[in-house]
Amino acid sequence: MERRIVVTGIGTVAPGKPGTKEYWELISTGRTATRTISSFDATPYRSRVAAECDFDPVAAGLTPREARRMDRATQFAAAAAREAVEDSGLDLPAADPSVVGVALGNAVGCTTSMEREYTVLSDGGADWLVDHRYAVPHLYDHFVPSSIAAELARLVGAAGPVALVSDGCTSGLDAIGHGADLIREGSADIVISGGTDAPVSPITLACFDAIKATTPRNDDPAHASRPFDATRNGLVLGEGAAVLVLEELAHARRRGARIYAEVAGVGTRCNAYHMTGLRADGAEMADAITDALARARLAPDALDYVNAHGSSTRQNDRHETAAFKTALGRYAYETPVSSVKSMIGHSLGAIGALELVACVLAMRDGLIPPTANLHEPDPECDLDYVPLTARETRVDSVLSVGSGFGGFQTAVVLARPERETA
Repeated sequence: MERRIVVTGIGTVAPGKPGTKEYWELISTGRTATRTISSFDATPYRSRVAAECDFDPVAAGLTPREARRMDRATQFAAAAAREAVEDSGLDLPAADPSVVGVALGNAVGCTTSMEREYTVLSDGGADWLVDHRYAVPHLYDHFVPSSIAAELARLVGAAGPVALVSDGCTSGLDAIGHGADLIREGSADIVISGGTDAPVSPITLACFDAIKATTPRNDDPAHASRPFDATRNGLVLGEGAAVLVLEELAHARRRGARIYAEVAGVGTRCNAYHMTGLRADGAEMADAITDALARARLAPDALDYVNAHGSSTRQNDRHETAAFKTALGRYAYETPVSSVKSMIGHSLGAIGALELVACVLAMRDGLIPPTANLHEPDPECDLDYVPLTARETRVDSVLSVGSGFGGFQTAVVLARPERETA
């Protein structure tokens, strides 16, 4: 019999105040955490807004030594993991460490620390040859993104499979898919999985400025991210982390765990088309959705909610609208869709995991988070995007999708374990 995978714990560090309760309060009320960048002087850049986390690593439970050693993205992951494990009720120190794994998604590595250290070693860019004598002892850890997953494994005592998944904006979703596969194949019974990223930095801003992907709406940060709106003009960067405790269903039931949802199906595709461009018909995303539904043994009419990628770019919004219509048929017009990026921005490798936590909470509370700032719908985006205000309804199964540079397309279906399957 195939092993089934469920979510038994969740933890988040999201823009605004950290913590899952605070995250849910923000997005369920339709408030936004996007603001003028405060962590450095963004005056020289085209886009100067982002969704930043008000995060204190020591207050989040890290020691001063850990805070100094870890990159900001690693700090986020550690804090989210601690909340998730506590939420799950697992006694990890008493567990067999060989059955505990880690699968973490990340897009841009330890960007914050790497940029800071380069600035120091090059004397603010004045020296072409950097002076290694000024390097911190753990600089190599910042250079190797896998150090983030290794730190998480050390934190939770995982001696099973440990991996960092890095394929751009779908990294968080793909890491959770990989974690589910580890349990399904019997390599682990418990996997601490999710995504983390801290890309709000000068180098990231410069990169996105170069391709004009981010919004120049600097005079109104709170309303700058507006997916599916005719007046949108680019994404808003974000940061943060979300960690989910994945567990084999029988293992969770034996210990009487609270089960949030089952990871019922995951589908992935790549369009092999363009580094940043998307095909207008959304065929590859539609294929990923169809595959995820087939693996979950659910028909399109069984979905109660779709959490969209909704990046607030014209190209993406139309691409995934077309994908929903292809994959779901007429039910695309009957299924509520929303984008939480309208409130927390786009945190690259972390966002897919943050969006899955939003889906879990939507199932728990019977409340679909809204698409904020959606006042003038794009006529070509003609689905039910739940504008401005959350919607109360029973949610038994959800679809969450991600689309990333390089052509990556991922779809994840969450459902109640006791659902009826097709």
